Amino acid sequence: MASLRDTRRRIGSVKNTRQITRAMKLVAGAKLRRATEAATAAKPYQQTLSRVLTRVVAGAGSVEHPLLNVPDNETDIVIAVLTSDRGLCGGFNAQLLRKVQIDVDAMIAEGKTVRLLAYGKKGNAYFSSRGYDVAEAHLDLDPDDYSDIADKLAEKLMSEMAGNAFEKAYVAFNDFRSVMVQDPTLAQVLPMVLDTDESDDQGGDFIYEPDGTEILGRLLPMALRTQIFQSFLETQAGEQAARMAAMDNATRNASDLIDSLTLVYNRARQAAITTELTEIVSGAEAL
Repeated sequence: MASLRDTRRRIGSVKNTRQITRAMKLVAGAKLRRATEAATAAKPYQQTLSRVLTRVVAGAGSVEHPLLNVPDNETDIVIAVLTSDRGLCGGFNAQLLRKVQIDVDAMIAEGKTVRLLAYGKKGNAYFSSRGYDVAEAHLDLDPDDYSDIADKLAEKLMSEMAGNAFEKAYVAFNDFRSVMVQDPTLAQVLPMVLDTDESDDQGGDFIYEPDGTEILGRLLPMALRTQIFQSFLETQAGEQAARMAAMDNATRNASDLIDSLTLVYNRARQAAITTELTEIVSGAEAL
C-alpha cells in the first residue's frame, strides 16, 4: 500500500504543477497580445523613417553627420544585450546568449575589447559568471519604461561615440517573427548605416528645405532611438511568446505524465486487490 500511496501523492503533485503551468500560459498569452500589438504598431514607423532617411541621403548627395562617421577608435566594441529578467521561457534567452558569446569571442580573437551592457537578469548572470566585462546591468525592467530606457541608452551611446569611446555599438536581441519563431539578432546601431543603394524612383523628385544635412541632424538621433526602442519591444513580445509556448508544452507533458501514473496506480491497485482475494480464498479453503 506504500507504493500506492506514493503514486497517488505524485499524481496530486503533478496535477498541482499542471494548474500552475496552465495559469502561466494564460497570463503569458494575455501579455503577448499587448506586447505584439506594441511591437507591430511601432514597426511601420521605424520602416517609414528609414525610407525617409534613405531618400534624404540619395537626394542630398554627400552628407556628413557625426552619427554616420566611424569614430577614431579601432579596438573598443559596445554591445547592449537585451534578455528577460525571468526564466521559464524555453530557449528564448539561451539561443541569443550563445550567439552573442560566439560573436564576442570572435571579436576578442581579433584583438577587440568588448564591453557589455546587460538589460535583463539572464544576460547579466550569463556573462558575469563567465568572466566577460559587463560594464552595466539594468535589472527588473518594466515594459512601460522601455521608451525612457531606450532614450537613455541612445543618449549614452551618442555621447560615448562623440568621445571616440568605441569603434562600433551593437544591440543584441531576439527579433520577434511569430509566436513560434524569435530570431537572435546582433544589429549595429552606431555608426549608423543607411542603405543608399535601395531603389526608389521618387528619390530625385524631392527638393528638401532646409538642406539634407540639417534634416539628417534631426532625423538620425530620432531613428537611433526608434531602432533601440523597437529592439526592446521585440524582446518583450518574443519573451511572452516563448513563455506561452513553454508553458503549453509543460502543461501537455504534465497531462501525459498524469495519465501514465494513473495507469500505473490502477494496475498496482488491481494487483493488490487480486492478491487480497487470493489470500481470502486460500484461507477459506484451509478451513
